Amino acid sequence: MTGIVKIALRRPYTFVVMALLILLFGISAAFRTPIDIFPSINIPVVAVVFSYTGLPPDDMSGRIVTFYERALTTSVNDIEHIDSQSLANFGIIKIFFQPTVNINAALAQVAAMSQTVLKQLPAGITPPTILSFDASSVPVVQIALSSNQLSETTLYDDATSFIRPQLASVAGAAIPLPYGGKVRQVQADLNQQALHTYGLSASDIVNALTIQNLITPVGTRKIGKFEYTVNLNDSPSAIAAFNDLPIKTVNGTVIYMRDVAYVHDGNPPQTNVVKVDGKNAVLLSVVKSGATSTLSIISGIKQLLPSVANTLPSSLNLTAVGDQSVFVISAVSSVVREAVIAAALTGMMVLLFLGSWRSTLIITVSIPLSVLASVATLSALGETINVMTLGGLALAVGILVDEATVTIENINWHLEQGKEVEPAILDGAQQIVVPATVSLLCICIAFAPMFGLGGVAGYLFRPLAEAVVFAMIASYVLSRTLVPTMANYLLRKHVVDAGDAVHHNTEINPGSVPAKPSRNPLVRFHKGFERVFEAIRAHYRGLLDLCLHNRGKVIAGFFGFALLSLALAPFLGQDFFPSVDGGQIKIHVRAQTGIRIEETTKLCNQIGDSIHKIIPADQLAGIVDNIGLSVSGINMAYNNSGTIGVEDADILISLKPTHAPTADYVKTMREQLPRLFPGTSFSFLPADMISQILNFGVPAPIDLQVVSNDLQANRKYANELLSRIKRIPGIADAQIEQAFEQPTLNVNVDPLSGGTGGSQREGRCKRRC
Repeated sequence: MTGIVKIALRRPYTFVVMALLILLFGISAAFRTPIDIFPSINIPVVAVVFSYTGLPPDDMSGRIVTFYERALTTSVNDIEHIDSQSLANFGIIKIFFQPTVNINAALAQVAAMSQTVLKQLPAGITPPTILSFDASSVPVVQIALSSNQLSETTLYDDATSFIRPQLASVAGAAIPLPYGGKVRQVQADLNQQALHTYGLSASDIVNALTIQNLITPVGTRKIGKFEYTVNLNDSPSAIAAFNDLPIKTVNGTVIYMRDVAYVHDGNPPQTNVVKVDGKNAVLLSVVKSGATSTLSIISGIKQLLPSVANTLPSSLNLTAVGDQSVFVISAVSSVVREAVIAAALTGMMVLLFLGSWRSTLIITVSIPLSVLASVATLSALGETINVMTLGGLALAVGILVDEATVTIENINWHLEQGKEVEPAILDGAQQIVVPATVSLLCICIAFAPMFGLGGVAGYLFRPLAEAVVFAMIASYVLSRTLVPTMANYLLRKHVVDAGDAVHHNTEINPGSVPAKPSRNPLVRFHKGFERVFEAIRAHYRGLLDLCLHNRGKVIAGFFGFALLSLALAPFLGQDFFPSVDGGQIKIHVRAQTGIRIEETTKLCNQIGDSIHKIIPADQLAGIVDNIGLSVSGINMAYNNSGTIGVEDADILISLKPTHAPTADYVKTMREQLPRLFPGTSFSFLPADMISQILNFGVPAPIDLQVVSNDLQANRKYANELLSRIKRIPGIADAQIEQAFEQPTLNVNVDPLSGGTGGSQREGRCKRRC
């Protein structure tokens, strides 16, 4: 390695240009690389969503999901396991693949098989929706629509038809259908007495609508020198026109739709209600998709909102809630701030010990260049700037200074021997090349096991190890190239006085000229520091001598202290990732099974009043209630709160930046809410991005599944297991996600009328293959 030092001294501009290139590419990479909370967790998962309106969970599981799962295992390769959830109206199947799968080929296989299996499913079912799903597919911001004048139907229609298509243009944003509101539907309210009077039935109304509401393309007609588009009046162009459709002729009299029914703009029974601060609203959830930066997604959404609002009625209010960019910026900026403080303190310590601003400048230049080189390499490998990579760089700052510091200190030692600058650089670099190389290899080897981690841990900690290793390698190269180059230009031959020679145990060169006392305050301070440091070192030498004369006692005492410290390990606890305070609280509320959505809404209003009493108004930013089951299966695929019906609700509480510890409010509400609302279960789910990503789509960090072919035995064992789990210290909000006892209304239908007997239920069936 001495040869490269010689090249650096003879070709200094080469390595100056190298440093400038590192600076340019590093800064460019820092601005270009996506910023996120976590590295990309590329565990391949495909979600398949079936929709069949009116089908209860048991039938959804037995008639649709089961057939589909069996077909998957025979037609799709590299499946690791399958999770399925059967809800009222929806069947959601999540296919987890092996890490080595080609996800594009897997998607093609799933799509092809989904078309084939339709022949085995109930008549009239539509092909499923297929989604590419991963751990980072969590809501990053939500857009609340509210108005004092517009109806819930209009709010839902505006969100679906006007706002959602425009926001979908933001790169990396996946926007499911809105939550809450009322779905627009043209309805015909039948007058049963009038039908009986005219001898008509509901099937007559259906037949009339079917025959007279047709879309028939006619084309054009050329008349004279013009070509006209021909339209037929076979489909009404306005809702009111449906009331003028003829139904049937009875005794020579034409019966019109208006005589036996009323067609109007309406909505089906509402199954999902959203309230923002107690007012009815519609909620658009923006889900992160792919490797796009969370900050760029949220920034793009916020930039579009003003132009979108200009196309909507002035009475419509658009509000961004649940903004995760605040949390991401806070987390990333905190790591950056700590890294800068560490670098500044390191520079101060170097200046304090070396006493030379020139030497300190050389060292402090090498630190940011090493960091920028690591950032550029990470960006080239497709990594993002996140808390793990930034944490690795912050960890490396204290180590990066070693390479340059040892090099400069050794060069200064040779300069103090009276050598010229260039020989001192060559001799100093040659002496430390072996220990510096061994030190580099030892540090890199310490991080090598992280590259063998698998699963979520591997995706999280490999970028951290890469950041440290790349920065260390860059620091080692710079200490052999740029540092000698700068030292050759900045350092000067030392003039050693008698005092310095005594302090450094240095022989005075006969040819050296005695130095005059310096008037530089920095030099005078450094000399005073050196005198104090020498006194401390003398005391340390005495303490070391005492330890060497009592080796047995020192070794025994050391191991005794280590064993006592080790005994505290069981009291520390273990966790996969430290808890964070994101300033948000998410409560999942489950009322009595089978309760109407109107009653669940009243219950949430009462819970909101109680929350206002617990959290002071000056610390509460807002409350969003998402009550019931969404009208879209896609929404349920992204849902990670365990909602199974209209008896469930998610309450998202946002706190202001100056809030008290979030955990204190959670503890208070966990104690008070069950007492205030007996018969209602409460569970506090992860609201921040970190916990949601690490939970990977399940409501809690620990998800136990009871699997066997006997459903009744599963339920019995699950109840026994739940009672035992609740007795474990530290367990909170333990509950069974499925609702076992559901109200059932059996209706007998005359088979001759064309109907079928059945039952209506709410709940969920969950399977794992």
